[in-house]
Amino acid sequence: MINLYEVRETNQMIEQDNLDVRTITLGISLLDCIDSDLDRLSQKIYDKITTVAKDLAATGKAIERDFGIPIVNKRISVTPMALIGEAACRSPKDYVTLAETLDRAAKQVGVNFIGGFSALVSKGMTKGEEYLIRSIPEALAKTDRVCSSVNVGSTKCGINMDAVRLMGEMILKTAEYTKERDSLGCAKLVVFCNAPDDNPFMAGAFHGVTEADAIINVGVSGPGVVKHALKKVRGESFEVLCETIKKTAFKVTRVGQLVAQEASKRLGVPFGILDLSLAPTPAIGDSVAEILEEIGLERCGAPGTTAALALLNDQVKKGGVMASSYVGGLSGAFIPVSEDQGMIDAVQAGALTIEKLEAMTCVCSVGLDMIAIPGDTKAATISGIIADEMAIGMVNQKTTAVRLIPVIGKDVGEMVEFGGLLGYAPIMPVNRFSCDAFVGRTGRIPAPIHSFKN
Repeated sequence: MINLYEVRETNQMIEQDNLDVRTITLGISLLDCIDSDLDRLSQKIYDKITTVAKDLAATGKAIERDFGIPIVNKRISVTPMALIGEAACRSPKDYVTLAETLDRAAKQVGVNFIGGFSALVSKGMTKGEEYLIRSIPEALAKTDRVCSSVNVGSTKCGINMDAVRLMGEMILKTAEYTKERDSLGCAKLVVFCNAPDDNPFMAGAFHGVTEADAIINVGVSGPGVVKHALKKVRGESFEVLCETIKKTAFKVTRVGQLVAQEASKRLGVPFGILDLSLAPTPAIGDSVAEILEEIGLERCGAPGTTAALALLNDQVKKGGVMASSYVGGLSGAFIPVSEDQGMIDAVQAGALTIEKLEAMTCVCSVGLDMIAIPGDTKAATISGIIADEMAIGMVNQKTTAVRLIPVIGKDVGEMVEFGGLLGYAPIMPVNRFSCDAFVGRTGRIPAPIHSFKN
């Protein structure tokens, strides 16, 4: 049983260490909206979202007020729109219409983002799924709150290289469509391998087909809290270090559990999962990179970084699962460059490169996240980076993702400002040697041998 005493115990974490509930995400199934007529489909989607989510924003604010726990975002995830639009959409333009419908609904109910403009194409693409993918650049340029994701690989299916090649082109095209805003559209687009059905974090959230009609998922974040706790055990053994991280993660997770249960009760919607992820913000001290430096690195990116991140990720998960029976999503440590002041500082100091970040993704919760690259980067190069990251996820049976932002008109060393939680970032160099012939092959990379378990 969770009580208010446990919340009071975390007052210092909230007031001094940037502890927050990063998001309450309401997942909504749109399967019952499917229609062969585009206008009817759009109306059904709008009506369902605005009905089911009408009290979400107000409920989040009420919980925040009643318990004194900051809730940064209220969000919605919906069934992947490639599935919902297949019967009605005859072109990419039709999917843009659905994206605009999602955006109108999100604004009407007052949420920060709506995720699920998505396609799951790890083994192949239907015509409708290809239409959705090709619609992404225009859809993200014409909307404010819509987030998009495409799952192009899995441990069971392998990697759909046709989709990887297409996504490289679409990321570059999205950058062009939003170049007047420093290619901001790409910050709302992520490519996945092994995407989870219950991820509350944008831009990758969608409501999986295995989920109930509506579900509440909560994402908690607390890198500042962990850093503060580790300051007290400087120079101690790895055993003490690990115990400290676990105990801190436990307390943070209990706060999220309370918020999730309250949101579920007040909205009359089942509680799905609690995602305990150390998701940083640009705020000073709210940094995963600074946790790694507190563990003993001069700079994030120094030798030992991958080992320190592996330790951190594992202990966060171990502490979290003791605090809630329903830990899920991505839970662990995020390493988005633009959203983490320590990562930005490490890049500017020359300690952190894309190649080192790729190594770190083998042991973190997601992947290459919020990385700004030169605007003249070729689509094939972007596809090659995606393929590398998808291979890490496929072989290691973990979720990996890529959110690259080729900033049109800017080059290595320049800065780009995205604003809010998205932060700012230095443009990082990419390897300029060609992978065109590799990416140009058609078909898919087969699933690894250890995928054959039945």
